[in-house]
Amino acid sequence: MSLDKIIFLIKRPKAILHIVAATALGFFICASFGAGVAYAKTNEQAAWSDIEARGANQEVYFHAWGGDPQINRYIQWVADQLDQQYHIKLHHVKLTDTSEAVSRVLAEKSAANDHNGQVDLVWINGENFAAMAKHQLLTPNWVPQLPNFSLTDPDNNPAMTRDFGVPTLGMEAPWGKAALTFYYDNLVSQTPPQTLPQLSQWTQQHPGRFTYPKPPDFLAMSFLKYALIVLNSSQPAAIKNLLYQPATAQSQALLLPVLWQYLDKLHPNLWRKGQHFMSSGMALRRLMGDSELALAFTFSAADVPAAVARFDLPDSIRSYRMRDGSLSNIHFIAIPYNATHIDSAKLAVNFLLSPEAQAKKQQPSVWGDTSVIAQSQLPATQQAWFQPPTQSHPSAIIANQDSSPALSEPDPSWTKVIATQWLQRYGVMR
Repeated sequence: MSLDKIIFLIKRPKAILHIVAATALGFFICASFGAGVAYAKTNEQAAWSDIEARGANQEVYFHAWGGDPQINRYIQWVADQLDQQYHIKLHHVKLTDTSEAVSRVLAEKSAANDHNGQVDLVWINGENFAAMAKHQLLTPNWVPQLPNFSLTDPDNNPAMTRDFGVPTLGMEAPWGKAALTFYYDNLVSQTPPQTLPQLSQWTQQHPGRFTYPKPPDFLAMSFLKYALIVLNSSQPAAIKNLLYQPATAQSQALLLPVLWQYLDKLHPNLWRKGQHFMSSGMALRRLMGDSELALAFTFSAADVPAAVARFDLPDSIRSYRMRDGSLSNIHFIAIPYNATHIDSAKLAVNFLLSPEAQAKKQQPSVWGDTSVIAQSQLPATQQAWFQPPTQSHPSAIIANQDSSPALSEPDPSWTKVIATQWLQRYGVMR
């Protein structure tokens, strides 16, 4: 301190009191803030302990798509872990379509069954989430209560709180990430199509060796939405951005014609000349296994090497992503508003977001579903759990994975619009 400052303080004793008081106040504020944060954390821990106490020794009915044996086995593993940790009995109610669960909860609400619903958890995203949120069929703002939700780093990763662009508002927790992945038989074609125009050319050169399922199948809609986005990519921003807003008659007129023109040209070269479309993605893979097709696609990339290992697909299968983009999304888990076992469901979801469960799910031999955890939130020992295997079948190596732009899902309203108009144009009975 300078001599002038010391003299000033000697002459002005009140100044000393002001400095002392200000310093003391600063210490008090810091101490109070620290105590407040600690108190808040203690309250959160106590609240979670209460949830653990109420949720243990219960049953949880998890309504989820049951069409993939790998995924079903993973859910059974989760059930075993929950039984060991909390004595929770997780029942996987296998669905053909998620809309079945949505309809059930809606029927229960119509019957004023507001507390004893048959659905405790539901695997959803996109239009099904939008429908349930619209009709107030979901438990609100429960996701921030989960200790493991912070591992997704939602403050720096807004995709964790948006579903097809719609804010989730704490009504559903992210579970995994996926992207549209193509696979082909390299004994038939060593140069698969890399873009939509090339796909049209490839089908002319290999007639009958490619197709897609019939809408509203999930894989069918994924392919059609991918095509719609890419085919409109050269449109002015103001027009192509309409895909991320609710569909209107005007936006449909601006965006859909190019899709129908493309499909009109593509269909004659598809399997069975585009006169018949199988009902599911599983049927698509069977046609690849029977060598009727030489090119197909999936939203579960790890399903391809797993099918090769089971001899459901030939050893000559290889995987890649289109250079003009890959439709990508996050899938979520929600708790209906009238779930019978809400606290038990929260415990189940918190485990699904644990590093242990997310790392196992990401293993190609288990499911291959990409984790939603931000690995920067984990210690080095747990980050190592997510490293890819050093040896794997060539079909597990996804060409163009890093060079294929991720395409965001359009607004959920487009799904119904595309499916309805597709059926009108190409025949309900096909």
